[in-house]
Amino acid sequence: MPKMKSHSGAKKRFFATGKGKFSYRKSGKNHILEHKSPSRRCRLRKSGYVSDTLTDHLKVLLPYA
Repeated sequence: MPKMKSHSGAKKRFFATGKGKFSYRKSGKNHILEHKSPSRRCRLRKSGYVSDTLTDHLKVLLPYA
């Protein structure tokens, strides 16, 4: 049986946590930060978590995560 391939775009954007959930970095924190409020930048620092409905889809895209 050949190995399954992981989705290249998904493995760059999502990573599995210890409890089996998937986490990602929020977008909008790379440039043009001057006009964004400090509270907004603080929210963007935290990682986001994938909902349970999309977790099943990500397990197909990332079989070894």
